[in-house]
Order: sequence, then structure tokens, then C-alpha cells
Amino acid sequence: MNELKSGVLFLLVGNSGSGKDTLLKWAMTHWPKDIPPLYVPRRIITRPPSPDTEDYISASPEEFKDREGQGEFVLRWRSYDIDYGVPKNITEYLEKGLSVIVNVSRQIIEDTRKKISNVKVIFIQVPLSILSDRLKKRGREGDSGIERRLLRAELNENQPEADFIVENSGTVEEGGKQLLNALVQGIRGT
Repeated sequence: MNELKSGVLFLLVGNSGSGKDTLLKWAMTHWPKDIPPLYVPRRIITRPPSPDTEDYISASPEEFKDREGQGEFVLRWRSYDIDYGVPKNITEYLEKGLSVIVNVSRQIIEDTRKKISNVKVIFIQVPLSILSDRLKKRGREGDSGIERRLLRAELNENQPEADFIVENSGTVEEGGKQLLNALVQGIRGT
């Protein structure tokens, strides 16, 4: 068995509707007992709560701005008129040698790699036809929102700087196993 590497920050990226949160939930419920636990921080998002799909802290734009002003975020981005923040306490976990995974926008990959030394990017790849169906079923965006996301997805079907690619066009278990594999490989350094 390879020696465990410590403090890996995994950036989970993929187009809207690619199944990032679903696969992450699967991987976490099947986490191997011989590997230290993976920390999944709750992001702060300026969107109403959505307990059935994502575990995050909902904040008004004013609350978000206050938190940002108080230096609460180590990572921050804006996408589709929504603000996202990742609490700075993830650096404490990384410094203790624990690994962390965060569902983020690809727009922050470069800046994150400048801030944090041990970063691995996992790209969840899904064909556009499947993505379209998933976005419609999810029902979180209207038709114009789905159209915007699909146009962006067309431009971002690949992620050249990804360390791992998870192909998620099959079952949750199939995609979940791929994600879990990538995480274990990233932590072990294989």
C-alpha cells in the first residue's frame, strides 16, 4: 500500500447538472475505513435553501458581503448571478494533514492553485444530451437558465487541467466509484 499524502484540496468541477453533489454523497457513504476522513465544507451561497439537493448555508447578498468583508472565505466566486464562498477553516484541515473536497466553479482553479499548494482537480464529464435532461428534471432553473447553462457547457465539455476525469453518464454507483477511486488515488499519490 502506498503511503498516504496529507492535506490534498480536491476541487470538484463540472457543468451544471453533471451530478457533482450526487456523486460526492455516494463517495462519502462508501468511504474506505483505512483512509482518513475527507472533509466536505458547507459553502455559503446567495440562493434559497435546497436541502434535497445540496447541503449549504443560504445567505442574503448583504450577509454574504458582510462575511466576505470579515475575511471568512478562502475561496470565493460568482456564477449565474449567485455568490459562493468557501469558509477559510478548510486551511486548518489541510494544515493538519486532512484532505478536503469542494464543489467549485472552474473559474477559480488557477487562483486556488496559487493560494494552496496541494490541489487536485476532478472534472465530472457528462454528454450534453444527458446534461439537458438532468437540468430539466432538477427544475431549479427556468428555460432561459437551462439554455444559459447548456451554452456554457458546450464551451466547457472538457477540462484540460483536470488531474482526474469522472465520466458520469451511467448510474450513480458507476460514477460514484470513479469519483471515489480518484479521491483515493489523489490522497495516496498514485
